[in-house]
Amino acid sequence: CFVCLLPSYLEREGSSLITMCDHFIKESQIDNSAFYLYDHDKLFRTLTKLKKLNQKTILIGVSYALLDFVESNNIDWSQLIVIKTGGMKGRREEMNSSELDSILKVNLGVDFIHAEYGMTECFSQLYSQNGQSYSLNLHMKAKISDMSDPFHMVKKGKSGRINIIDLANIDTVSFIATDDVGYINEKNELVVLGRIDNSDLRGCNMLL
Repeated sequence: CFVCLLPSYLEREGSSLITMCDHFIKESQIDNSAFYLYDHDKLFRTLTKLKKLNQKTILIGVSYALLDFVESNNIDWSQLIVIKTGGMKGRREEMNSSELDSILKVNLGVDFIHAEYGMTECFSQLYSQNGQSYSLNLHMKAKISDMSDPFHMVKKGKSGRINIIDLANIDTVSFIATDDVGYINEKNELVVLGRIDNSDLRGCNMLL
């Protein structure tokens, strides 16, 4: 069952994330697979019902909407798969990933918060099973540059600005300098720490 809490994306036309989730909802062929805009009461009732049915469920939500939901609702369901995506989109104060994950884990009763990381300009998404480190696929590469010198790449393990090379971006720009902070760990995974302070708000649904 795919339970999708993506209000800011639903409110804009043409979101690729909505298209992807809509595909999963239809493929699941489960009545409770659906988008939930701002109806947190209905979402709570649905998750409670699915827990009683022991139905395999994925809750995918934009970060600020998941926080809004858990502020007034608690689901103690260790088997629930939670995937966060996007950031605060100007709706809430930015926070680092570990702080966000701690709040969600406590209020949803799960051991892990999974994550999707992507951006308007990239064709590919990265996925994380622990909400922090992302495995890069074969046609993607992440390079970390010094915060004050974009031409100086820092050593593995040191944090800086995340730069993405995505060779799937054929006929478009394959090299993206983000305003996100992170580092490459010893497993050559990308660890995303959060946004650069005072950076512009970003998101495909905000471009218009």
